[in-house]
Amino acid sequence: MDAELNRLEAQLEQLISMYAALRDENRSLRGQLSRTEAENRQLAGKIGLAAEKLETVLSRLPQQGGEQ
Repeated sequence: MDAELNRLEAQLEQLISMYAALRDENRSLRGQLSRTEAENRQLAGKIGLAAEKLETVLSRLPQQGGEQ
C-alpha cells in the first residue's frame, strides 16, 4: 500500500510540475503573441501609408495612352 501511495505521490508531483511549466510557457507565448500582433498592426499601418504615397505618386504621372 505504501509503495502505491508513493508512486501516486510521485506522479502527482510530476503532474503539478508539468502544469506549472506549461502555465509559464503559456504566459510567455501570450506575451509573445501580444507583441507580434502589435508589430503586425504597426507594419500594416506602414504598408497602408506606403500604398497611399504610391497612389499619390502614380496619380501625378502623366497618363500614357496608345496614341502618340
